[in-house]
Amino acid sequence: MNSSTKLINVSSRQLHAFLEIARLQSFAKAAEQVHLSPSGMSMLVKELEEQVGARLFDRTTRSVTLTGAGRRLQPVAERIVAELLALSAVVGGSEAAVRSRLQVAATPMVSASLLPEVIRAFADSHRQVSVDLADVDVSVVRQRVLDGEADIGLGFFVKPAVGLLRQPLCKFRLMRVSPPGADSGGLAPSQPWSSIAGLPLVSLPTDNPIQVVIEKHLARLGRAHEERPRMNLIGTIIGMVRAGRGHAIVPSFAMEECLGQGLGVAMLREPVVHLELFMVSRRGAQPKPAALAFAQALKEAAARLPG
Repeated sequence: MNSSTKLINVSSRQLHAFLEIARLQSFAKAAEQVHLSPSGMSMLVKELEEQVGARLFDRTTRSVTLTGAGRRLQPVAERIVAELLALSAVVGGSEAAVRSRLQVAATPMVSASLLPEVIRAFADSHRQVSVDLADVDVSVVRQRVLDGEADIGLGFFVKPAVGLLRQPLCKFRLMRVSPPGADSGGLAPSQPWSSIAGLPLVSLPTDNPIQVVIEKHLARLGRAHEERPRMNLIGTIIGMVRAGRGHAIVPSFAMEECLGQGLGVAMLREPVVHLELFMVSRRGAQPKPAALAFAQALKEAAARLPG
């Protein structure tokens, strides 16, 4: 059997396993994600490697990394799986499959900055799927997913939550935002955390997952949990900064909004700090094909945002 004939026998199950291992960099974690035994996962990869005629992963006791062949296969596999998922939704054989509904819960700033364009493009390419978005607080995102009221949730889930599967989408760097006229305005060169030492700050509540990370670094400046205006939403914080009520520290996914409102923006360094945006789903629930396709669209859109 020649190589082209072998490739005809590549299955979506093999490609899904390959993509999960590449994403999680672990055979064991990927096996748990797709509800297979580690030996079953290894068998799928072995079959795929035989069919493509190349080794796809370099494995050591501590790491799993893609080979050159694996890196070349990854974008092709992502495209094939996404197209198969879309096909599955169209020819599912029932009215519900032909016109399915995807419930998404996300924090307000993520909803405002990341999702509108993703939902528009997804609606164009998946006309059989209706996406319903709820922009709610991160604690409500978590609860909606756990209660089955949302198929997927989006937010900065710093710690794992019982009953939820977390899938990282992208990372965003923390940046300082200043009122109009406080600096030269626009995007400035990066600044050390010490540049915040004497500035009045507007912050999120202390129990917000984003603020928990920020407070750890403010503690080095002697400013952890100090009295300061605290707003529930990043959008409100941006408005307060615009009104001259103080400076703020926010993730870089809000950069476009801040620059559009004439605020000064500077990435923070010494140290550089990133926050990871996660997509969460209910552990043990069978994901909808539409949810997997939407997740792929999210990853592609998130990769284009400033990080």
